[in-house]
Amino acid sequence: MSQPFDEGDDVGHNDSPNPHFQEVLSTRLSRRSIVLGGLGAAASTVAGLPAVAHAARQTGVIGGIDKLKFTPVAKSVADLVTVPPGYTARVLIALGDPLSPQVPPYRNDGTDNQHGHRSGDHHDGMDYFGLSDDRLRRDPLNSRRALLATNHEATTDNFLHVNGSTPRPRPAAESDKEIAVHGVSVVEIHRPRDGEFEYVKLSPYNRRITPMTAAFITGPARGSALMKTQYSPDGIGCRGTINNCGTSRTPWGTLLTGEENWSGYFTRSATDDTARGDKSVTSLIRYGKTAGSASRHGWETSGSDDKFRRFDISKTGTSTDGSDDYRNELNTFGYMVEIDPYNPTSAPRKRTGLGRFAHESGAFSHLVPGLPLAVYMGDDSRNEYIYKWVSAANWAAGDAERNDRLNVGAKYLDEGRLYVARFNADGTGEWVELSIGHPLIAGYAAYPFADQADVLVNARLAADAVGATKMDRPEWCATHPGTGEIYFTLTNNSNRKVDVTSSSQSQVDAANPRSYGDSYNGGPLGSPGNVNGHILRVREHGHKAHATSFKWDVYLFGAQADADPNKVNLSSLTGDQDFSSPDGLWFSAATGICWIQTDDGAYTDASNCMMLAALPGEVGDGSARTLSYTKADGSTLEVTTPVGKAPKPTQLKRFLVGAKDCELTGCCETPDGKALFVNIQHPGETILAADVADPNKYVSHWPGNAGYGAGGAMARPRSATIVITKDDGGKIGS
Repeated sequence: MSQPFDEGDDVGHNDSPNPHFQEVLSTRLSRRSIVLGGLGAAASTVAGLPAVAHAARQTGVIGGIDKLKFTPVAKSVADLVTVPPGYTARVLIALGDPLSPQVPPYRNDGTDNQHGHRSGDHHDGMDYFGLSDDRLRRDPLNSRRALLATNHEATTDNFLHVNGSTPRPRPAAESDKEIAVHGVSVVEIHRPRDGEFEYVKLSPYNRRITPMTAAFITGPARGSALMKTQYSPDGIGCRGTINNCGTSRTPWGTLLTGEENWSGYFTRSATDDTARGDKSVTSLIRYGKTAGSASRHGWETSGSDDKFRRFDISKTGTSTDGSDDYRNELNTFGYMVEIDPYNPTSAPRKRTGLGRFAHESGAFSHLVPGLPLAVYMGDDSRNEYIYKWVSAANWAAGDAERNDRLNVGAKYLDEGRLYVARFNADGTGEWVELSIGHPLIAGYAAYPFADQADVLVNARLAADAVGATKMDRPEWCATHPGTGEIYFTLTNNSNRKVDVTSSSQSQVDAANPRSYGDSYNGGPLGSPGNVNGHILRVREHGHKAHATSFKWDVYLFGAQADADPNKVNLSSLTGDQDFSSPDGLWFSAATGICWIQTDDGAYTDASNCMMLAALPGEVGDGSARTLSYTKADGSTLEVTTPVGKAPKPTQLKRFLVGAKDCELTGCCETPDGKALFVNIQHPGETILAADVADPNKYVSHWPGNAGYGAGGAMARPRSATIVITKDDGGKIGS
């Protein structure tokens, strides 16, 4: 029941000939015996875990929750946000809400301005930063007062303007609005003793970080020739952050926000390849910026002001290093960006050591004093890779309490090693270091790397060089608070094939084993691919963050409940559990629940996007499954993959269904687990400029139709953060 799934910016630009599992299998022993042997090893007892992790391994639960006790929410296509009986969802803050007393309430009719002082658009990843009752210091355990840091990934242009978006050349006033609604918000929230959470409009902590905010380049690429622009000829400074997707809260109390589909915001001329005449052309093409390709919004057409010119990255100057134009501007985007929410005057830091690609979230490893920490990351495009960063510094517990938080971030995030994952068919894998000293990188003919900064700025090319495993759009990742295992959502991949006929396609393999057709509204089967996505999990060797080998399995396969159980619904999902295109992923430290959010176009005839609660087991708790495919030449292709134990009805349930045309993304909670914050992104985003004047043509009117904000039942839809509480005051999910 799916339509052809449109992945937008996530189209993939990886034409590297990296080997897939089937190419490796011919050099191995019996595939089945190896996989089963690997699973047996994965299920063996692991010594040396902390007590809480040991308990989790024995019971499969954290925080005393051994089953999900709420009534599952039915699938729905209504223009509502639905939660289980006994729960209440309220809008906390939405697009345009003022963050300053000088800014008037949001009219929501396209006439609003001052968006640099309002909540941004397309709410995405977010994190909760506890604040002391006197509002003077960080208090990680405070469940009533906090700072909520929220990404604003993108914008639905047409709803932002009175009559929709004007064609190019774009009016400067429209571009100014669109630029300002991107970035990050930091907002103080508070729950009175006898009330509900509200955001504090007069808080001195309230802040917007936009694509125009001054920021710094840090790590190995700081000062590199690749970072020099007319704005920062020394390659140390840059402006802003854009297309921010997932987040992470660092152990020392800062926000890490990932820049995802940043490439689409820029353009370069049709003759730019010739003007450059150097290896930068290879880099640009690998990151999806071909000569003559249009930008998403056309901001560069809004006039000669520098703030617009920067979005045209054509070589126009005569310098040898790019310091007289914006040919290198693209290189200043694509990083994990660190922000201190407790210090409104601090400048964001772009941590180049963690690599440059389409970042989603970053998941920290369990912290062990005296050992390095790791940050796990995914590159969200078809056939891209999974990465991890290992700090050079060993973790010191006292650093969690320091007030110079960005300096602590520099200690752990500016010096270290970046690795990329290679998944083997036997349920094992290796982390391959991306270093200029690696012979496959140093000798890579497709792109001659100059130094380690070049390797990190062009991490995709370096990963190509070492033969990393192409994955089905790695999106969010999260660390199980008990077992320390790392979970990765692989949203979908229309280019995962049995018969590969072009360089943009990749063959099914053990870590990405499904390719199947699906239909939408009873229509014909679409082109085969991994339509519904899956969730993969990794256990480091010895549970050590700095390990260079791991074991893995597939925790869950997305599928509709009535799909073929031998080829598609491999996790035996029921109607209360089935889902498609997992995207957001987050673990509760209070309950151990794994929250799974969807960004789906394949099952939306049956249901709007949704959020599920799960109580996972651990790597190796299932068995091997073999999928058999018939190739075009009549031969048989078998793919065997380790699959986690199918979830029981009490271990996986649908918890929330969103409004029409929305994406569920972003999740965090109060430390006591009694309030859950969730983002509803771009409800009703499918709108033409010509239809903005007719509210009857809107796909969604949420949250106005739920009584929030201006416009009432026929309001323009708005992205928003909701807060969910249990009516009896208990922990969410219990």
